Amino acid sequence: MKDKDDVFERFRDSFNKLEGRFHVLEQRVPIEAQLEYFKYSEQMRKNNVKMTDDEYHIYHKSLYTDTLSAEHKKYILSALAISNDVRAYRLLEEYVQRPDPDVTNWAYMALMESRISLESELLQEKQIYISTGLGGKGEKLRFYVLIIASGEEPFQEYQRQTIEREFDYYFPTEECEIERLTIHELYVELSLLVPVRKDIRSILEKVVTECNQYGNFISDSVTITNMKELSATEIEEIIRRNHGNKNTQAGR
Repeated sequence: MKDKDDVFERFRDSFNKLEGRFHVLEQRVPIEAQLEYFKYSEQMRKNNVKMTDDEYHIYHKSLYTDTLSAEHKKYILSALAISNDVRAYRLLEEYVQRPDPDVTNWAYMALMESRISLESELLQEKQIYISTGLGGKGEKLRFYVLIIASGEEPFQEYQRQTIEREFDYYFPTEECEIERLTIHELYVELSLLVPVRKDIRSILEKVVTECNQYGNFISDSVTITNMKELSATEIEEIIRRNHGNKNTQAGR
């Protein structure tokens, strides 16, 4: 679980130095889509796009028109987002409950931007936007964690029970929430919500250490990401590489 560049330590420290209210994008929106949205929104602000009362009513009606193009919907959603209008926020809040498939991610981003703009103005407090590929909940970020067996034999039943027991006990003590825990033959997949100021690497090291008191059956090579969940092919490659490295070392 060692990281030469201490990526997660620097990731956590960056939040510890910030003062203000955190906003975490809860939905899983690809980073590329987020960047596209912010570039578009910034350009609209530069062009000083405003929303009049008449336009609000037109936008409200147009969003639910089936014949409206995706590009036009994006424009409307962004215009609503930067308007600093409570009515616009409520409209976006309503729309994201059943958004059109071609602008779903755009709608999520627009709602987040609208919320941050309104709260910044009303609360007179710095608003900090945090987004990752996997999203989050409240002031917690979602992480995907891959934990593999130390050997090439499937987990035994007592090892499965140990993982479930230790995970269920330890993570809540760190204010972390397990969304999904799947124990396969040779690896464990975990979807975990972690407070933004917590050190996820340290937390995982401790829980793996606790499990390994019952037989060292978990590898210390743990994969952590908040960008995307790994595919079956990617998981197989990590397992192959990990076991291959062990076999190479054993042969020296």
